[in-house]
Amino acid sequence: MRAELADPAGAPPPSGPYSQVARVPLGAAGTLLMVSGQVAVAPDGPVTAPGDMAAQSEAVLDAIEALVRAEGGTLADVLNVRTFVTDMDALPAYAAARSRRFPGTPPTSTTVAVSALFTPGAVIEAEAVAVIPARAARPDAPAAE
Repeated sequence: MRAELADPAGAPPPSGPYSQVARVPLGAAGTLLMVSGQVAVAPDGPVTAPGDMAAQSEAVLDAIEALVRAEGGTLADVLNVRTFVTDMDALPAYAAARSRRFPGTPPTSTTVAVSALFTPGAVIEAEAVAVIPARAARPDAPAAE
């Protein structure tokens, strides 16, 4: 089994020197997908809505969804979300955005308060793990070994 690091076409580009996703083939079960931490950064670089948890939560979840979709999945395939926030008092805004994106049984999660994020003005960063079923995996995905 071999992992592949990538920046999927059609998804937001990384905002730094890292890969957006790691893919691990699971044979007939599909593909394990690990999505790098996402912050609310516009395509031209500046942070979207500095300090605004509600707007940034939507942008972060949009980015995660775009990366999962680029790999042939949906948010229903997400198993875990790990979130870092700079203000726990603003957590209800994130919770509202999250519950709209993950109706029904939500994925497992961890939320951690941090003093700051790497990107100035960012108040939330989230990463995700998904399993993309074989029926939905990208047609150009590497074959399982």
